[in-house]
Amino acid sequence: MQRTRRLRKTPLVREMIAETRLHPGMFVYPYFVIPGKNIIQEIKAMPGISRFSSDALVKDAEKGLRAGVNKILLFGVGEKKFEDARMAWDQNSIVAEAVHTLKKNFGEDLYVITDVCLCAYTTHGHCGLLKDDYVQNDTSLDVLGRMAVAHAKAGADMVAPSDMMDGRVAVIRERLDREGLETIPIMSYSTKFASAYYGPFREAADSAPGKGDRKSYQMDFRNAREAVREAKIDEAEGADIVMVKPALAYLDIIRAVRRHTALPVACYNVSAEYSMVKTAAAAGLIDEERIVMENMYAFSRAGAGIIITYHARAILENKWL
Repeated sequence: MQRTRRLRKTPLVREMIAETRLHPGMFVYPYFVIPGKNIIQEIKAMPGISRFSSDALVKDAEKGLRAGVNKILLFGVGEKKFEDARMAWDQNSIVAEAVHTLKKNFGEDLYVITDVCLCAYTTHGHCGLLKDDYVQNDTSLDVLGRMAVAHAKAGADMVAPSDMMDGRVAVIRERLDREGLETIPIMSYSTKFASAYYGPFREAADSAPGKGDRKSYQMDFRNAREAVREAKIDEAEGADIVMVKPALAYLDIIRAVRRHTALPVACYNVSAEYSMVKTAAAAGLIDEERIVMENMYAFSRAGAGIIITYHARAILENKWL
């Protein structure tokens, strides 16, 4: 008889032989930043998550730092919208202001990543420029390149293009290098699916498309081989980290991407995945800590070395690790 239970007998032996480990350095916490002063707006669709003005963000980030939340991902919300998304690359945009303020206050103690996408800056809510009701790939690349450069010049430590335009990693890399910003890494949303799991985020970021959907540029969730292809293309174009989004329903994709790249692999534990846990926990249907940590270990076990999650603050503050 093979007695595998011998190595499950006590907590100490289970910890000693655990195959999957988590540590605080793996977690990235998303923030939504808005114009104004001393503003904190609760997001109803995402219990426990809020939008912050830059000054309020500094105060909240300081609390997070004390718990070990030292890597954040910024999304800009509330800018005036234009068809050409001109505020996306404006040096006075809310994201540029927030990055500058955060780096002034925390320096290298806080690692600031910025989302590079046009959906929150366009009148139509799509992730690229629109013409004849179709998102134009190549004309969008110039705007995305400008946006990445603006964020890096403001002090961002890393840029993260999430638009899913073809060729955007190569353009952003070339623009950053040309501006003397060759040390700025790119974390590409290389494998981003057209998913229903983004619902609460679209309220949080005011980024829902006004017409149509995003299926002509975000990936079809039925395709696994294409997901690997997307990651390999972004790696060839100069990405430093590749990402799979969403995470929980796509553990097989995380595993496949991990097997086909030597780059670090991130996953994004997205808004609906978060909100479903929070809602069920508030109703007393689940144990929040146990469910959250089971999910986190699943992401790591599948192959993610970086986990972007709205649960990061609770995990570190409550010492769930």
